Amino acid sequence: MAELFFKRETCRLCASNDLEIVVKLEPMPIATPNFKVTETIKNTGIFNDAIPLELCLCKHCGHLQILHVGNRKLQYSNYVYTTSVSLGLQAHFKDFAKKIDSKTAFPNGSTVVEFGSNDGTLLQFFKDRGKHVVGIDPAVDIAQSATNSGIPTINGFFSEQAAKDILRDHGRAKILIANNVIANIDDMEDIAKGIKILLDEDGIFVAETQYGVDVIEHMLLDTIYHEHLSYFNVKPLKMFFERHDMQLIEVELINTKGGSIRITAQHKGGPRYASPIVEELILKEDTDGFYDVAIYNQFVKKISAIRGELSHIVQKQRSDGQSVAGYGVSVGTTTMLPQFGLTSEIDFFVDDDPNKNPSLNGPGYNIPVFTPDEIYSRRPGVIIIFAWRYAPNIISHHERYLKGGGIFLIPLPHIQCKST
Repeated sequence: MAELFFKRETCRLCASNDLEIVVKLEPMPIATPNFKVTETIKNTGIFNDAIPLELCLCKHCGHLQILHVGNRKLQYSNYVYTTSVSLGLQAHFKDFAKKIDSKTAFPNGSTVVEFGSNDGTLLQFFKDRGKHVVGIDPAVDIAQSATNSGIPTINGFFSEQAAKDILRDHGRAKILIANNVIANIDDMEDIAKGIKILLDEDGIFVAETQYGVDVIEHMLLDTIYHEHLSYFNVKPLKMFFERHDMQLIEVELINTKGGSIRITAQHKGGPRYASPIVEELILKEDTDGFYDVAIYNQFVKKISAIRGELSHIVQKQRSDGQSVAGYGVSVGTTTMLPQFGLTSEIDFFVDDDPNKNPSLNGPGYNIPVFTPDEIYSRRPGVIIIFAWRYAPNIISHHERYLKGGGIFLIPLPHIQCKST
């Protein structure tokens, strides 16, 4: 079997080796519910090896990142998460396409390329607006499905070579997009070279990604795992683009994924002026301390406090003879289980998706997963909502559980208890 991971020794944005661990989390497996694995490797290290999970701060450019890098072919060739099933994301992408298309006003037939295009949801909106679209995605089944639906999608990873191939077959891209994918990429140098090759002289590169500031400020602990290698802030991104003769010209704060940024870049000397928001956000990041260790120490203390409070509540339930359930099985769940010391405390999970695997596996745990009906046959004393962003909707659908004396716990951004 291929190696599960390797450890990077330099910053992936500036190549400096002046790195400091600022958030040391409990280790977790490379495997997550975001990708499927065959039965032959289900009981191997992909699930059972706990890989270090540490956020490191580059002391040169300020980039926040994970240095333990998972085997990308193992992670993404059999990826199963699709954009179209995410609540609100289709509407978000429709608005994205309308806004970018209207702002650039490139003529019909102009080429729009997206890497990490997934099932083609976003590109379909550009196609509907008269653009020639091309996707590239490493997930074999998803790429084929997108192609079958009318969005031509290359199965593979974006790179310098992939950019040359797309340039040969489709010409230069007026709009090059990377939504919710650059955080997953280790070799950002190769990506920058590909962008430079493929992007037209007056074209723009647009990407949406988790905002590192929001991850720390809003306690988005469930977004930290080995798929997300980078937690981008504006200052290191500006420096990165400048290193590659490009210019960061726009940053928008958006609400997706609990707190993200939409960045726009062009070739150095391109036709568009840089918005003042770029320097304004950099100043705020500096002022608020995101390039110092102290703010990350506070983040760790908050995690520890939540862990202690959850432990107290769970042990009280155990002493009363009650079981403990979890609601929501996702990649974020695999992060929160070890961080909150719950790997041996959850009796079962429920999830609204009937196609979830029948169990959630990890180092030292194998927890059954059921549909929500199981709540009423098993009647747990408390249910911890791991899908915490959807807690209001979940709770509203299970008033009967509350009326029967049950308790819902929302662990993030701080513990909230819901009962009758």
